[in-house]
Amino acid sequence: MILETVERYYADRLAQFGPTPRGADWNSAESQLLRFDRLLAALEEGGDAADASLVDYGCGYGALLDVLRSRGRRLWYHGFDISSAMIEAAKTRHAADERATFTTELSAVPRAHCTLASGIFNVRLGHGVDQWHEYVMETLAAMDALSTRAFAFNMLSTYSDMDRRRDDLFYADPLSMFDACKRRFSTRVALLHDYPLYEFTLIVRK
Repeated sequence: MILETVERYYADRLAQFGPTPRGADWNSAESQLLRFDRLLAALEEGGDAADASLVDYGCGYGALLDVLRSRGRRLWYHGFDISSAMIEAAKTRHAADERATFTTELSAVPRAHCTLASGIFNVRLGHGVDQWHEYVMETLAAMDALSTRAFAFNMLSTYSDMDRRRDDLFYADPLSMFDACKRRFSTRVALLHDYPLYEFTLIVRK
């Protein structure tokens, strides 16, 4: 049920705004890039090696791949998204990239050195907070299983100003999420909450 409503939401955004930051529900290209920069800190040295690989979990139209290639990173890229419309847009945009794959089937995604997810936990819509938190933890477990070295994700923060919050979005306690990742996935966890957005990034290393 959660995946169905989320898929419809992003398909509608894409139809309205096209393969752009707004089409992926970001306010601007600048904020989208800032999020990518924080997540990419999860890539270790050697992340540009010929055999390096990355899973973009909730890849949308492949904006992260644009950033990687613009910076000369030729690592193997595997994009996964529940939205078939997003995947079709990504395939069209990156048809010439022989080191990139896109799919809506999680079972078709290979394990990689690193898995990144940007913004996939934000839009709660009408789902209950407890139900959404369970979905978050299940998704993190899937990301952990896909990763051999690290995974990273971002979430809206409960430190956000109350008057700026939206009822349809999910805000997580960064300290609780840090603790959950330390206890469940790895003792090597970094919490980044020092950039000018109402969110945080967690990096979990193996």
